[in-house]
Amino acid sequence: MAATPSRMPHYDTRNDGVGPYAVFYCEVCSREYRSQPDVAGTLAKDIGRDTASNALRNIPLFGRAISDSLMGQDPRYTYSLTTQQVQSAWQQVQGYFRECPTCHQILCLSDFDEQTGFCREDSPRRAEISEAQAQQAAGMVKGFASVFGLGDVLKGAAEAAKRAAAATAHCPQDGTLAAAGTKFCPECGSPMVQPAAAPAADVCPKCGSPANGAKFCPECGTKIERAAPLPAVCPKCGAEAKGAKFCPECGAKIA
Repeated sequence: MAATPSRMPHYDTRNDGVGPYAVFYCEVCSREYRSQPDVAGTLAKDIGRDTASNALRNIPLFGRAISDSLMGQDPRYTYSLTTQQVQSAWQQVQGYFRECPTCHQILCLSDFDEQTGFCREDSPRRAEISEAQAQQAAGMVKGFASVFGLGDVLKGAAEAAKRAAAATAHCPQDGTLAAAGTKFCPECGSPMVQPAAAPAADVCPKCGSPANGAKFCPECGTKIERAAPLPAVCPKCGAEAKGAKFCPECGAKIA
């Protein structure tokens, strides 16, 4: 069972005409959780006040004042709660709140990772949660697009986003994206993984037409000189060459 938060979150009091009640707020998303007003107490005081007023109707100038002093302030118009009433209101809704042991914010279940016991921002599963939320949002958008016949538009947008992501550096730890060339993650400081270099366009050097790997241009017939492919491994030590002209392990010339 989850531990009770060590304190109450931010709250205010309201009254809709049946007595005051408290509204407690999540300190992350400001979602509201309301306690229930004491309707029975309000009705009892209202009946008692009317009874006192009728009994004292022979004192027209003081009947209401005397009944107020006997019965207390009318709950229908009260916007304040005693300390005991606030505590009672908090007990009604505290099951909807958790306290993060890292940032000590009092937050609702929507912003809390029950599996790890931390808020979503401080959870070790932060990247996993963000990915799940993104997939859920994508599913909702896809459903709306299907209903309104926007499938092709959505597909084009997804492909554009995929191309943009492929040209963006990303953090292997928390998934943060940044402009290509960013060396360290702006969120956690980990080394960023750079996007793969785009292959050079294969075109004819004379007319610029796509060559598609041909030895002669399909448009103008110009011979296209092509360099011999570099070995995949170092001929000396066998290390992976990764397209380099010199072995990254032993320094031997590869080509």
